[in-house]
Amino acid sequence: MNDQALLNEIPSLDLADFVSGDSARKAKFVQDIGAAFNNIGFVAIKNHGLSDDLRENLYAASQKFFFMPDDIKKKYEHPELSGQRGYIGKGKETAKGHNRPDLKEFYHVGQPEPVGDMPSNVFPAEVPEFEKYAVETYKTFENTGKKLLQAIALFLGLDEFYFEDKVKNGDSILRALHYFPIENPDAVPEGSVRAAAHGDINLITLLMGASADGLEVLRRDGEWIAITALPEQIIVNVGDMLDRLTNHHLKSTIHRVVNPPREKMKTSRFSMPFFMHPRADMDLTCLPSCVDAQNPKRYENMTAGEFLDERLRELGLRK
Repeated sequence: MNDQALLNEIPSLDLADFVSGDSARKAKFVQDIGAAFNNIGFVAIKNHGLSDDLRENLYAASQKFFFMPDDIKKKYEHPELSGQRGYIGKGKETAKGHNRPDLKEFYHVGQPEPVGDMPSNVFPAEVPEFEKYAVETYKTFENTGKKLLQAIALFLGLDEFYFEDKVKNGDSILRALHYFPIENPDAVPEGSVRAAAHGDINLITLLMGASADGLEVLRRDGEWIAITALPEQIIVNVGDMLDRLTNHHLKSTIHRVVNPPREKMKTSRFSMPFFMHPRADMDLTCLPSCVDAQNPKRYENMTAGEFLDERLRELGLRK
């Protein structure tokens, strides 16, 4: 696929090629995912391990939670955790560089078996099946994410398992997202959108198909393009941490979720991204192989934990 084709659509790859045992198929997958992440920062992946049944069950459980009264949902809101576990209510997160909060609420699930000073998960007693499906999805996507990071490591000329110890017991987050209905579109403040333009914080994001359209990606030529995962695909994109590590060789692409047409403002949109984070102590210093005279070092040295703390403060989730 040439550069122009990559600019006009999200390339689709099959993870089965990488794990096939066929060296030629594996090598092609490595080059294709690297080219996509070097160019537009997004790729569609099939054979990712998440079953249709699990996806549908998780969506059904999360919808049941979000449709409960606000006073019940707020029982699971823990501001002292900086939005890293449990429920985060409406108007709580504002994208970096924006002054109006996103039109959304969400629920965070972290490591099922936390280590060190990681907080434990918080699950709603009213929807007991949510825990089962969320934990199963978390483990599935964590495993898929590790395979994708192996391919990325090979593309970067690193050992295939370079990221393995860095993401073991990492700070990854599964986010159940509800873009709530707007009963009175005229009351929405000017400039308020479901998710303002932003880059993700983490290494890579794995996103199963959402319940409605709205996701858009900013191309390098400045044009916004709509993307939607097919039922058998997930969308994977580069996050800011991987961008920093590779000195912008692999690009964290800006994306957003736009408001629906006025006639659909009273409907919900549900989405379920998995944010693949490393351990807090991972060093994000730019890889020497990604720094040269043509591409001098862009970022100051910091750990993943320091970067996460900085971004949570910018998002308004940590004081």
